[in-house]
Amino acid sequence: MPASPSEQNLTIRLVVNDRAHELEADAGETLLATLRDRLGLTGPKEACGEGECGACTVLVDGGPVASCILAAGSTNGRAVRTVEGLAGAGDLTMLQQAFVRHAAVQCGYCTPGVLMVLTALLEEVSEPTEAEVRQALAGNICRCTGYQQIVEAAVDAARAVAS
Repeated sequence: MPASPSEQNLTIRLVVNDRAHELEADAGETLLATLRDRLGLTGPKEACGEGECGACTVLVDGGPVASCILAAGSTNGRAVRTVEGLAGAGDLTMLQQAFVRHAAVQCGYCTPGVLMVLTALLEEVSEPTEAEVRQALAGNICRCTGYQQIVEAAVDAARAVAS
């Protein structure tokens, strides 16, 4: 009897946070599981498991995706960036610094996903409006901080980068 699709392994070649990887993954494995379990990158979080809350958001080829519902195999040959890949050499990005200044973090569970969608926004729109920031955050649930400090931090970071 042939192996079921979930028992088959795939070889995936991808670049994660500027480092090339070649690894084996189960055919049904999500990108989130690959990042957390195989690569030890625990920034992306699993919360809803349905792509609705944003806690698992990473960037694939520069665009935000819900890694909890994306098949790991679909990232073969692609570039993935997680929150761990935002700041080099321990320095915080302007966005991360703005989060600190604006107290845009409480429990922190949603923060990695929020940072990733806002990073994607700021890479596309140099000076987003509050409305554009709120629209970008539409897929991210934050139960602790509320959104005002997050929006203010994003707008502040955009201004800091522009100046």
